[in-house]
Amino acid sequence: MKHATKKVRLGSRGKPERSRAAILDAAMEEFALHGIAGARTDAIARAAGVNKALLYYYFKDKEAVYQAVLDHVFTGLRDTVVPRLEGDLSPRDKVLDYLGAYFDYIAANPRFPRVVQGEWIRSGSDRIGQMKQVAQTYFRPIYQKLGEVLREGIASGEFRPIDPMHFVPSMVAVILFYFSAAPVMKTLLKIDPLSPEQIAVRRAFVIDFISAALLTRPQPEQGVRA
Repeated sequence: MKHATKKVRLGSRGKPERSRAAILDAAMEEFALHGIAGARTDAIARAAGVNKALLYYYFKDKEAVYQAVLDHVFTGLRDTVVPRLEGDLSPRDKVLDYLGAYFDYIAANPRFPRVVQGEWIRSGSDRIGQMKQVAQTYFRPIYQKLGEVLREGIASGEFRPIDPMHFVPSMVAVILFYFSAAPVMKTLLKIDPLSPEQIAVRRAFVIDFISAALLTRPQPEQGVRA
């Protein structure tokens, strides 16, 4: 005797990982476009293909969805780039690996910079404690490891004697601003800055630009580790 196979819709509680992932992806888009103040949970639920009851089953309110989005993108970034700064590679190769990994992560999540920018703007005095927690949990591990590698490279003569406190945010800005400004660039330059071709050109430029500012010797002809 055959038993009917029960189908589980994405909008039900039977596929929690898929439903939650769909909600977070839709929320990322909504928060990037409208910020948390203008974002609407019904728009997030509709874009995710779930009903609002299911959204509130996983997240108690819009703030909880927002915090889950931040945790998702910050955790992904930290877990992507920190391993590139560990191991037995030279400081030069570690930094270039880090740059490539950081750029690729943002290129795969181009809405991330706008969401983070909105969080910085939103961070008034009532959110100082939360921002400290974000900095301690996600950014400190990256900054500490990158600072160690930069100081090691300076000591070995691979890097120019830069100040990590200023160089690190400059590295990040070169990557993030391009994606934050993509809508304006598309209008002004009449190109799609997020097309695969333009992303590849930008990636090569970022690595070459940072290398010129940091390295004391030219890169080997075989290119950059990715």
